[in-house]
Amino acid sequence: MSLSVTAQTDASVARIRRSVIEAVIFDLDGVVTDTAELHAQAWAQLFDSYLASRPLRPGEDHSPFTPADYAEFVDGKPRHAGVADFLTARGITVSMGAAGDGTDQETVYGLGRRKDELFLALLASAQVTAYPSTVGLVGMLQRAGLKTGLFSASRNCRTVLHAAGLGSLFPVTVDGVTAVQLGLKGKPDPAVLLETAERLGCPAARTSVVEDSAAGVIAARRGGFGLIIGIDRSGSNERLRHAGADVVVSDAAYIRVESEETSNG
Repeated sequence: MSLSVTAQTDASVARIRRSVIEAVIFDLDGVVTDTAELHAQAWAQLFDSYLASRPLRPGEDHSPFTPADYAEFVDGKPRHAGVADFLTARGITVSMGAAGDGTDQETVYGLGRRKDELFLALLASAQVTAYPSTVGLVGMLQRAGLKTGLFSASRNCRTVLHAAGLGSLFPVTVDGVTAVQLGLKGKPDPAVLLETAERLGCPAARTSVVEDSAAGVIAARRGGFGLIIGIDRSGSNERLRHAGADVVVSDAAYIRVESEETSNG
């Protein structure tokens, strides 16, 4: 019995058939685990504190960080890229600095390090859970013979996986640590996603991507992936579609794994 993955015209459901796709790769935060909200909180704490302490200069916008800012400028991106993009949007220029900058340095990398510390503090006090629907989907895909992998811009990916009890769920994981080691660019560049597919032994054209960020969807589109499924948990349906998602669902529960017999019936 063969299976495949294809998009259905009904945007509420994505259907999976093996004749098209051999592997499905998942983003971590917001798709597999509920940690996207922790990242959003950490970014808000970082920028609100920084903007409040920075002297206002002509052309700068110091209004509070918003959910729209999170979605547009930082979600899914490496930390330094998120810092740089948000500050640029607010008319603020700071030195890029270097990857080893400490949290006391007013540089892009220094601010990124501050965000990481804030996130880890939130993570330590939170109970990280996985979305049961996503975990169930991964199991169905694996039982159906499709390969599965995980990708993330975060360097805390493995910490989050273990906190959620998912340390052994994915046979292949490519995260922010791997990206630094291999010199891979972050989303919206497709390099991390392509590396994940390559480690699974599948070409991008026969790999599906499940993402909740516009940056990740853009990366998947640029990488030539066979099917791009957006997960909309926060009213970002149009943003994900505009970025290039083939289909957008509200939860992984609406991603179906089907046999050819079912699809032809």
